[in-house]
Amino acid sequence: MTINTGGHALVENLIQHGIKDLFLIPGIQLDWAVDALRQRSSEINLFVPRHEQTTTYMADGYFRASGQIGAAMVVPGPGALNTGAGLATAYASNSKVLFVTPQIHSKGVGKGYGLLHEIKDQTGFVAGLTKWNAMVESADRIASTMDAAFAQLNVGRPRPVGVEVPHDYLQASVEQDNERSPEPAPVPLVDEKLIQAAAALINSARFPVIYAGGGVNNSAGAAGLRLLAEKIGAAVVASDNGRGALTDRHPLSMNSLAGRAVFQHADVIVVVGSRFIDAMTPTASWPHAPGVRFVYLNIDPADVTPPRMPDVALVGDAAQELPRLAELLDKRTVLKESDALAVKRWAQAQIDSISPQADYVNALRKAMPDDAIFVNELTQIGYLARIAFPVYEPHTYIGPGYQGTLGYGFPVALGAAVGGGGRRVVSVTGDGGFGWNLQELATAKRYELPVTLIVFNDGHYGNVRAIQRREFGAEVAVELSNPDFRLLAQAFSVPFEQVETPDALGALVKQSINTRGPVMIEVKIDVVPSPWHLLRLQPMKGMTGPAAPANPLNGVI
Repeated sequence: MTINTGGHALVENLIQHGIKDLFLIPGIQLDWAVDALRQRSSEINLFVPRHEQTTTYMADGYFRASGQIGAAMVVPGPGALNTGAGLATAYASNSKVLFVTPQIHSKGVGKGYGLLHEIKDQTGFVAGLTKWNAMVESADRIASTMDAAFAQLNVGRPRPVGVEVPHDYLQASVEQDNERSPEPAPVPLVDEKLIQAAAALINSARFPVIYAGGGVNNSAGAAGLRLLAEKIGAAVVASDNGRGALTDRHPLSMNSLAGRAVFQHADVIVVVGSRFIDAMTPTASWPHAPGVRFVYLNIDPADVTPPRMPDVALVGDAAQELPRLAELLDKRTVLKESDALAVKRWAQAQIDSISPQADYVNALRKAMPDDAIFVNELTQIGYLARIAFPVYEPHTYIGPGYQGTLGYGFPVALGAAVGGGGRRVVSVTGDGGFGWNLQELATAKRYELPVTLIVFNDGHYGNVRAIQRREFGAEVAVELSNPDFRLLAQAFSVPFEQVETPDALGALVKQSINTRGPVMIEVKIDVVPSPWHLLRLQPMKGMTGPAAPANPLNGVI
């Protein structure tokens, strides 16, 4: 078929590859692509937020709620730079995000002429935040370059890819065949001898434990994980990104706090789809102590290298390899259900001692259907929610990944609302983080997105203040001057309520589930106790709290 311009070629390719929703902010270098989008408006929906940063955040949330590729497009230079935080978060969270940005005129790239939106090394910036990137070399290569981008998105570890198109190519006339790209080659199977070695190690273990990361948080991976866990009756400890891969209603499903109890007795640890790296130091999430052996299964070869020390390293797709591994394992019950439930009660009792955060988390969970999407943030309630909020289904819990990107939550929630198929999205944030993107109330209202936004307001960067007080006995640069959030919501015609108790919050959230469009709730809080001594398999250095109760597995295992 004949394609009129490079802009038409770009849009045709997006549609061929199944992109139905696009997050973009238009601008002069995108004019020919945007007009082509206008002509295909019945086939691709456009969502235009109020800041370029939000385009990639929304694309990230879209993927994490739906499992479908999230696509973002902005102008080059400052526009592309503004998307950086969203791309970094998507990269850290293993999200399939297609990022498209123009370049300056093809004859000016790298010349330093000072053309509109020119920056010294835009390609280097894009490369640093994606797993694969390319710059289109001519107008008639737009489609083939986009084909290559989609192939990269659909093979190997999920992460963003980037495509740059010099803007004169979007305007140029092109003619090409409407060909579909070839399917990417499947990930090869792990050598049978390695699978057998892993199975032999697990079969010989007295007390194996499974650690599940984001690499199994998809339908096929989750099915394989459950098959493996139930074949041997072993505990499954979830990372932040792995929450929901095995429902928290399953007796063997445990958060990282419960994981401390089972890891202390483990002699073989099976790490599946996780980086398994400490948050602050380049060390493994659990020490490679004498008598403890490790099996790693990961699609990314980099994630089975030092400081990790696998006894058996399996580089492959968990969805393919977990059933193969389970087939070779002896049927048994490593951890009795009664003992597993005792471990979970042990962890929950410690969580419940962190008040009022635990009360707020409990109120949220009770108010939300199983399939509602919870978007967590870096806020005092959100920190505890990493382990305290039960997750019952895949694609219903979204965290910031290792980037820890303050302010990401609300814009990511908007993308999750687009990709969530009508499910309600509950987004928690602090007053500090909300300040990053409060303008996106306009986006929530414009598209009547089903988001319940909860702003916990303590008037400070609360966690920074807590750390300063603990480490230095004083605080600085943490007090905030906030708007009147009621008036702010009213300015955007967003329904608003203010509460001060967990029960009142739960009632409003439950009421909002079947409401059309966005709802904003402000929760006034004061200084709250630190939950950090309970988070992760090993507490972060310096994060101390009351002594934990005795491990319920002592004397049992």
